[in-house]
Amino acid sequence: MASATIKLFLPYGDGTRLRTAEISNWSGRALAAPRTDFEDLLAREELEGSGVYILTGTDPATGKPMAYIGEAEVLSERLKTHKNLEFWIAAVVFLSKDENLTKSHIRYLEGRLIEEAKAANRFILHNAQSSGAKLPEADRHDMEEFPAKIHQLLPVLGSEVLTPIGGSEPPGDTIPVLQTEIKGLVARGRRTPTGFVVLAGSQAVAEPRPSADQYWPALLALRQQLLADGSLVQKDGHLLFTKDVEFTSPSQAASIVHGGNASGPNAWRDAKGITLGELEEV
Repeated sequence: MASATIKLFLPYGDGTRLRTAEISNWSGRALAAPRTDFEDLLAREELEGSGVYILTGTDPATGKPMAYIGEAEVLSERLKTHKNLEFWIAAVVFLSKDENLTKSHIRYLEGRLIEEAKAANRFILHNAQSSGAKLPEADRHDMEEFPAKIHQLLPVLGSEVLTPIGGSEPPGDTIPVLQTEIKGLVARGRRTPTGFVVLAGSQAVAEPRPSADQYWPALLALRQQLLADGSLVQKDGHLLFTKDVEFTSPSQAASIVHGGNASGPNAWRDAKGITLGELEEV
């Protein structure tokens, strides 16, 4: 992805409150706000126009991140109808400074964002059904810049809803793929901007250590969650990762693989046998 110059404006001088964001040489604009600043967001003049929006929070039933992605010809009016949705705590809105987004454009953008959020698989989607709107080829070409800029701005505004597990781009040589072994089983993973990802096809021990029940109940709960959602499956006497799974740290990732407490900096090694800890000391 090309470099970009982003201009942030904080109307209240507080980066956690209402803020606007623009990218140089782009006709779009983003506005983000916590729910506590929702009325201030609705009062913005820009929200009298059309655009797309993303509401994020936590699913009260599962405790997992949840998002609602929508579109509107009059953003302020549409957003008011979501006051009855309890789950969300933050809103991000994207619109055009030129006010040239038609109903077809915003329905197309909504569909793109929903599909990309599904592919990223970080959030449960409150509305997983996209409109399926299509644009003429020329309009589609003109609109390609908009989703790309949204991808760039969302992490800056505090949302990873579209960021694939492992980051937005394939890693270069500076982020090596590492592996850890236990009882003949091999798992592969690497650092990401938001944690440590264990790659699909990696193996883990089937049974946790006896001490895990007493000393690491959170580890057991996480393993059970991964088994319940299909991220881990039983196979030939061990566990198999069916997809890339991101953890908060190398140690948490290694502990899931090993079935008990493990030091990530020591457990993960590169192809030459150099540990993650040693690599990061250089």
